[in-house]
Amino acid sequence: NSSAQRFPCNSAVAPGAESEARWGFVFLFWDIRHQVFFISKTISLKTIMDTTPELPAFNLTDTDREVLAMTDDQFVPHDWDNLKDIIARNDLGALKRKPSDLVRYLAWSRDTKSQYGSITNFICKRRLGWHLPEPAGTSDSSGTAVADSEPVFPYNNPIPFADPSDYKILRNDWPYGLAPGIAHLCVWLRTPVPVQEHGGDLTDESRALIEEFVQRTFVARLAREGYSDPKDHVLWFKNWTALQSVRSLEHIHVLVKDVPESILFEWTQEPPRDEVPN
Repeated sequence: NSSAQRFPCNSAVAPGAESEARWGFVFLFWDIRHQVFFISKTISLKTIMDTTPELPAFNLTDTDREVLAMTDDQFVPHDWDNLKDIIARNDLGALKRKPSDLVRYLAWSRDTKSQYGSITNFICKRRLGWHLPEPAGTSDSSGTAVADSEPVFPYNNPIPFADPSDYKILRNDWPYGLAPGIAHLCVWLRTPVPVQEHGGDLTDESRALIEEFVQRTFVARLAREGYSDPKDHVLWFKNWTALQSVRSLEHIHVLVKDVPESILFEWTQEPPRDEVPN
């Protein structure tokens, strides 16, 4: 038996152009042995809206649409040298998921948003075990406030990464399309990490704080394990605001190469996740 789901490949249409807009959509066919998806011929926005009322949970980027036009066989995973180049250039929009993973991620995001109200609610409740506070204003007595409408988590130290109880390291449930031997972790924080006002990229001070945390947490651990060049086995990045699918929860991404499961478990306190999180 098989079932099909479809998603529009565009996220916005110019006002007044609905009748002319063309949206692609993805058919996802599940089979016991494998899954294949195809891009249909483009059809009108009106037809999409009539037949697919539930849109993806977040806007698709040009890179997403490019990936959705591929098969898994056509997709080239990010190897370590490619990842180093992308991060060095801060070209984070070039990071891609495998086509079938992206389709599953879109479906999961839509369903999770429907069940929990938001991805943030799901992560706080099911992954972090953090109570999600009410959105805060621009100031409060504890000095923990951030921008309007963003939740403010209580923390023990206002300096990011200074107190282990203010952050949690987990495996990324939806990693990018990575070559074998590369693991994708996320570090979730209660403490806000300052970013530039325009563009949402890290400030120099924030970048230095993250670099120091990565060195003492990941690189130093691999050095104790006997890696000859431990720094070459660890990369990190923080998506600027426009690229974040979970904007209201502070987090950074850490990629590690050729690290045994025992150390990954030591960092995350969780085994590999083979099933879709729920």
